Amino acid sequence: MSWILGIALTAAVFVILKQWGALSPEKKKDAVWKIVLVVGGALLLFMVLTGRVHVLTAAVAALIPLLRKLPGLLSLVPQFKDQLGRNERGAGAGRQDSAPNRSVMSVSEACDVLGLTPGCTAAEIVAAHRRLIQKLHPDRGGNDYLAAKINEARDVLLRSAQG
Repeated sequence: MSWILGIALTAAVFVILKQWGALSPEKKKDAVWKIVLVVGGALLLFMVLTGRVHVLTAAVAALIPLLRKLPGLLSLVPQFKDQLGRNERGAGAGRQDSAPNRSVMSVSEACDVLGLTPGCTAAEIVAAHRRLIQKLHPDRGGNDYLAAKINEARDVLLRSAQG
């Protein structure tokens, strides 16, 4: 009986290795994570069955990989759809609702924000905007307020340069 299991295991290893060679590097990375999760789950199940880990502890440990999927799962629940939509739109979309209360930036303020002088060219405006937004973008450690001010300053100056 054990030699049959050995042959089956050997065949399974050959099939897996053959398919592994055909995977792209990105898919190999995904496959490694899946293998780690499956092996970890099997080890966790083994430890529960042998009495070394309590069932509730194992259940919590099994839910940890699912935390990455939590925002996607919450979007399926109607109560959270509106809240997630507001978070994805960001602070800029929220300010559009309160546009009457928002002050309009002047050209001199826009020049101060971008570090330019009045009468600058469109190319200088775009270059200054690009330089600042790369430093202060929310995805790079900046915040939504500063990015919105930089974008608003660019828009104000480009409108004044055209008109």
